[in-house]
Amino acid sequence: MAGVRCTDHERCPGRAAFDWPACPSCGGTVEPAEFGPGGTVWSSTVVRIQVPGRTPPYALAYVDLDDGPRVLAHTAEQQPVGSRVRLLGPSTRHLMGHPCDGDDGDVRAEPSP
Repeated sequence: MAGVRCTDHERCPGRAAFDWPACPSCGGTVEPAEFGPGGTVWSSTVVRIQVPGRTPPYALAYVDLDDGPRVLAHTAEQQPVGSRVRLLGPSTRHLMGHPCDGDDGDVRAEPSP
């Protein structure tokens, strides 16, 4: 996953999963960085309410990427906290079982061996 990290590596742990113009922690300068694909599930849930563009139920997990930021990802089912997962490309209905109504570009993750 492409993102940015603070250029002051020694004093600031700032990282972001998106192209931010400044460090999200200290406001300093940033440089391009790649994170993942491995990470640890920090939290996970199953959403059972209808929202536009989604067919419930679908699972989501916050994933702490190895040496990177925390990201929200779609998963095929609820993942145990502390389990290892691997980020994949954008979510698609046929690959994830039924997390959304078609290709939506969202990050998705699967259990890591």
